[in-house]
Amino acid sequence: MKKPYFPMFVDLSGRQVTVVGGGSVALRRSETLLYFGVDIKVIAPEIRSEFYRLDSEGKVVLCNREYQEGDAKGADLVIAASNCREVNRRVYEECQKAHIPVNTADDRELCDFYFPSVVLAEDIVIGLNSIDHDPKKVKEARKIIENVFDNERDYRS
Repeated sequence: MKKPYFPMFVDLSGRQVTVVGGGSVALRRSETLLYFGVDIKVIAPEIRSEFYRLDSEGKVVLCNREYQEGDAKGADLVIAASNCREVNRRVYEECQKAHIPVNTADDRELCDFYFPSVVLAEDIVIGLNSIDHDPKKVKEARKIIENVFDNERDYRS
């Protein structure tokens, strides 16, 4: 059996988050984090159009370029979600040296924390993850929870 991770809920209001990557995973994680009041900087050479909408609404800051060493400086949290494993590894290594918590979307071994599936129902925040990393189990549990609470809002990560 793999080791379980502790489901810790923290106040992220006003925290600086750097997201490296401009694709669908980066977008989903950014949208989820925005609900919790973070300030997001997105760094990617190619960025989905939805990010431009978020930028025009003042919700994110876009840096339309390749990741560069030093980009994690000043961040409280980093999401490495580029479509390049080597870039994600470099982001992880920089964060480890700087003691910045990092989530690497394509490699669970390069994560200080896992990004849960988040369900917001009424006045409840529910984060779901599985010890054995089985997304089907998480999806089934999420559906049950959504049905119980007649889900108002669901953030999938």
